Amino acid sequence: MNKPYRSHLKSAADLETTYEAVRAGFVALALEKNRRATPYVVQARALKAAASQAQRPSDLLKIPAIQSGLVTAAGISDKAANHLQKADKRKAVEELIANFLEPAGMNFVEELVFRFLLTRGDTLGGSMRNAGGFMAQCKLTRSIIAHLKLAGNGYRWLHGESNVWSDTPEDDADIELHVRGLSWQINGKTRTLIYNLTVPLFRNNVDLSLFNSAPEALCRQVYGNAAAYIALGELKGGIDPAGADEHWKTARTALDRIQTSFAKHKQKPHTFFIGAAIETKMAKEIWSQLQSGKIENAANLTDEGQIASLTRWLCSL
Repeated sequence: MNKPYRSHLKSAADLETTYEAVRAGFVALALEKNRRATPYVVQARALKAAASQAQRPSDLLKIPAIQSGLVTAAGISDKAANHLQKADKRKAVEELIANFLEPAGMNFVEELVFRFLLTRGDTLGGSMRNAGGFMAQCKLTRSIIAHLKLAGNGYRWLHGESNVWSDTPEDDADIELHVRGLSWQINGKTRTLIYNLTVPLFRNNVDLSLFNSAPEALCRQVYGNAAAYIALGELKGGIDPAGADEHWKTARTALDRIQTSFAKHKQKPHTFFIGAAIETKMAKEIWSQLQSGKIENAANLTDEGQIASLTRWLCSL
């Protein structure tokens, strides 16, 4: 029987990320950063408009609608603000006014907006650290949905925020931005894929877990049943070549842990790896693991053909 990875890979070199793909990946990240920054820019504009009512910096304390924005401009993140008393936040704003806004003279509103954006920039930077993984998940989700639709199959999806399963929507544009799980039928059997699950068998997170179960039946007992797992995989979406080796080391450790833990329960689920940044040395190691059967499938996330092939395989299990 032909090994599944042979459908899209002929050698280790096929796994390597091209320069063009790296360039496109960085551009995509830049676009995503701008998308995520848009709400902060709109907030800053609203803050400027409201703060412009003040004649002097101290008047800002008399405008109820901008008090949260003043706290942000004082350098306090949303997370930190949740742990501070109202008096502490007030004191921070008063120090902002005394130390930075009053010395700015007539330009105090601009100074306020600049400092607001500095804090929001830190927030954006934090969210962007996980952007590669989020974008990778979106891309794989869209590929799975495309395969199911072409095959004439419906699907159900788990909303990441509400944690509610829903049927295939009529308009599924941008649905990948909110998905935490997918479920479909294959040969009369139900398959359910869950993203970012802490597997009770070894208490570590796994990027992709495919179950032989209906979504409604999933519970801690099922998650703790080794026989319920069909496949487990690692998905690494970071595109920066400098971090490629570290991503693979993390994924390799996770895959080793999966194999060791399931072997104790006399189970051997399918294992696979998908990565965006794959360098030469890393590609050779992945190829070696594929040839030895240590992992069953792998694909470069930046190659549409490879992702389509791996998706077909995953949906056929």
